[in-house]
Amino acid sequence: MRISMCHGRVIASLVGCTALALALTSTTAQAHPRSLARETLGAGDGWASYGTGTSGGAAATPDHVYTVSNWADFKAALAAGGTAPKVIRVKGTIDANAEGCDSFAAPGYDFAQYLATYDPAVWGYDQNLDNEPADSPEGLRRVSAANQNIAIKAFVPANTTIIGIGRNAGFKGASLQITAVDNVIVRNLAFESPLDCFPQWDPTDGDTGNWNSEYDSAVIYGSTHVWLDHNTFTDGDHPDSSLPTYYGRIFEQHDGELDIVKGADYVTASWNVFTDHDKTILIGNSDSAATAAVDRGHLKVTLHHNLFSNLVERAPRVRFGQVDSYNNHFVAEPGYGYSYGIGKESQLVAEHNAFTVPAGISEATILKKWSEAPLTADDNYVNGELTDLIAVHNAGVPSEILQSGAGWTPTLRTKIDPARAVPFVVDRNAGAGRLR
Repeated sequence: MRISMCHGRVIASLVGCTALALALTSTTAQAHPRSLARETLGAGDGWASYGTGTSGGAAATPDHVYTVSNWADFKAALAAGGTAPKVIRVKGTIDANAEGCDSFAAPGYDFAQYLATYDPAVWGYDQNLDNEPADSPEGLRRVSAANQNIAIKAFVPANTTIIGIGRNAGFKGASLQITAVDNVIVRNLAFESPLDCFPQWDPTDGDTGNWNSEYDSAVIYGSTHVWLDHNTFTDGDHPDSSLPTYYGRIFEQHDGELDIVKGADYVTASWNVFTDHDKTILIGNSDSAATAAVDRGHLKVTLHHNLFSNLVERAPRVRFGQVDSYNNHFVAEPGYGYSYGIGKESQLVAEHNAFTVPAGISEATILKKWSEAPLTADDNYVNGELTDLIAVHNAGVPSEILQSGAGWTPTLRTKIDPARAVPFVVDRNAGAGRLR
């Protein structure tokens, strides 16, 4: 996808009103009585198995099973049948931004004019752009961003399974929104992070300003009982290293790979690959009193048998939640910042994990303290050696002492692999295209 943002036009709708029957292929349940599409999360498999468990669209009738291969058909399938159980089988790679960034641009929007208007040499660093009028470059940017927001987000209803068919199924440039619903399964899909076509310049962000972007590959917002399994999340063809620089700051077009926020609960993420990204997983998005009122007592998440490689940070960063992270493999590479971010009132349990850390990166940086919140970190191995992550952090970063003891003991676990075997087990089995 080529990034070009000047003199575009607005697309009224990417989906339109074409008949669903032209786009979707029904599949009978009888033909696939034990298919992957109808698998449910097993008992005791992380927080998503708690209470009613997670079955997604396993109970879908034949007329609510769809096969899709383009963005319009996918969004139409999501909308069909309301919250009745449904299965959506994704075939091939679906591009949510196939028309390119120009297709979202408001009439008159000119990125070169935007850069000239808000150049710090002209604008300075003392005021943000929030009060700029509608006909200003920032006002036109806001309209353009709103067009992209509508186009690339897909809202997943309750009681839905979305599953990739074969080795090469997935999404490019899409943002999957699992918002205020219950009982969703997402499996066997590769997600290439969406590019924000219209990042906003904020001159007041830090001493020298910053570009701020939107859009995560997947967002679990106020939803319950969600299972993410055997997916791959990556920046793909557009790593941060490929992005340009303006005003001396990287033109940041990526946000996160996965956000779990706003009182979301009972989530299991298993056998996924999170790779080639900066801000990876955010669990709880703010320290504010308003956010605390929503998140406190929620954000119960299990992460197991995931591969985290070539990341900068947030694997995950946690606020408020009871997060159980076990049997994951973390591979640090140049540019690594930290893996676990210990945030406000978090209750993280990190056990039986393996870390591969090259020379030049301190194992003391595996943990990062943002707020005072004890954690449990037992039976973790770094480069094949049993390592007390809290002790090495406290020795290496004595200004940010962490306390031991998360205050709870996870019980919703299936088989626990020996931590020393985790690299072998996880690297060979995690990620999209593995399920048959």
